[in-house]
Amino acid sequence: MTLFDRAIARTLPAVPRPIVRRISARYIAGPELADACRAVRQLNESGRRATVAVLGEEIETAGEAEEIARLYHDVLEAAEREELDANVSVKPSALGLLLDFGLCRALLRELVEDAAGRSSFVRIDMEDATTTDDTFRLYRELRDMGLDNVGLVLQAYLRRTLADVDALADLRPNVRLCKGIYVEPARIAFQEPDEVRSGFLDALDRLLALGSYVGIATHDERLIGESLRLLGKHGRGPDEYEFQMLLGVRPERAGELVADGNPLRVYVPFGRQWYEYSLRRLQENPAVAGHVASDVARRVLDPFGLLRGRR
Repeated sequence: MTLFDRAIARTLPAVPRPIVRRISARYIAGPELADACRAVRQLNESGRRATVAVLGEEIETAGEAEEIARLYHDVLEAAEREELDANVSVKPSALGLLLDFGLCRALLRELVEDAAGRSSFVRIDMEDATTTDDTFRLYRELRDMGLDNVGLVLQAYLRRTLADVDALADLRPNVRLCKGIYVEPARIAFQEPDEVRSGFLDALDRLLALGSYVGIATHDERLIGESLRLLGKHGRGPDEYEFQMLLGVRPERAGELVADGNPLRVYVPFGRQWYEYSLRRLQENPAVAGHVASDVARRVLDPFGLLRGRR
C-alpha cells in the first residue's frame, strides 16, 4: 500500500457523486432489484451463477434492519419467480448485529427459512474483526436449529483462521474463503501479501480435507492456479466447489474458468446506497482506491486503448 493509495482513499469523499457512480457502475448492478435481476440473468446466460447482496449495512435502527431483511426476501422471491441461478449474501450488521444480537438472529433465521422453502441458500458475510465471534455464533446457532442451507465466510488474512476451521470442523461448513478486505492490525492479521496467500492456501487445504464445500473467492492468479492444484489433490468434482468473483472484476478470466468446466459464482450488489458502499469499499482498502484511480486516469488519458496497441 503506497502513500499515493492512502492519499486517494482520504480524498474520495470529495469526489463528485457522478464520478463515483461512473467508477462503480461496473461493480454494482444498480439501485433497484430489477437491475440485480437483469445482471444475474446475463451472468446465467454466460454460464455463471450469482449471489445477490443488498447494499445498506450502515443501519441505525431496528426498522432499517427490518427493511433490509424485507428486501432480501424480495430477492429470494424474484430469483424463484424468474428462475435465476442465484442465492443471497448478507452482512450481519445490515440485519442489526451491532444493535441487538437477538434481532439479527431472528431476521436471519426468517431469511434462511424462507430460502430453504425455495431450495435456496444464504451466505453470512464476514465483516471486520470486531464482529467475527458474533458471526460464528450466529452461524452455529442456525445450524443447531437444523438449518443447513446457510454458509459463512472465512478471511485468510486473519491469524485465527486455521483455528476457526478446526473449531467448525464438526459442522463441515459451506465456506466462502477470501483474502479479507478490512484494514486490521498486525497482531491479528497478516500484513504481507505472501503471508496472506499462504494463509489462504493453508485454509483451503484444510477445508477440502474436511469435506467442506468451498467457494474459492479470489482474483489473484497465483491463488487461482494453486487452488486448482489443491482441488486436484483432493479429487474434487465440479459439484463440490466453486470459484467466486466480484461483478466487473476479471470477467475474461471468469469466462476461462467456466469454459474449463469450473463452476463460478459472481457477487452482485445492488441498492440505493451505492455511493456509501463505493466509498466504504475503497476506503477500507486504500490499495484498491489506488488501482481505481489509475484505471480512471488511463481511461481519461487513453480512452481508446491506443497506447496499449489496441484498435
